[in-house]
Amino acid sequence: MIPHQWGSPCGNQCTHKYAALMQIPWRVFCKKGCEADRETWEECLEECNEICYKDPVLRDQQWSACIDRSPGVDRYSEECFHACVSGCGFKFDKNPDIADKVRPNRPAKPPPVEKPAAPPAESTATAEDISTAEDILGTSA
Repeated sequence: MIPHQWGSPCGNQCTHKYAALMQIPWRVFCKKGCEADRETWEECLEECNEICYKDPVLRDQQWSACIDRSPGVDRYSEECFHACVSGCGFKFDKNPDIADKVRPNRPAKPPPVEKPAAPPAESTATAEDISTAEDILGTSA
């Protein structure tokens, strides 16, 4: 058996799409999309949401989300989701353009709240403390 025949065609497509060394984690999530036990495209997308976003592990215990094994950082969760959706697309023979347009069914994060700027510190410098350009340029080192 030739090495490229060891995996499923879907898994091979994930390996090809995420071939770079820095993309190995996304290759894994793409293959999870390929291997999803779901019967339809929509169910596969739902599994990607479950895999890639932190949810409480214990019902009604929000703190238990910290032990969920999905990526924690929002940007990583989104990358995971898109890789997983790619795997679903390969599995269900969807056009890559369709897979690229799919968005997670998570509510959008509110924009970050900007902190008010700190008031400028009052200067206690006197006229004698302030050097002029001539004073600085006229001195030798």
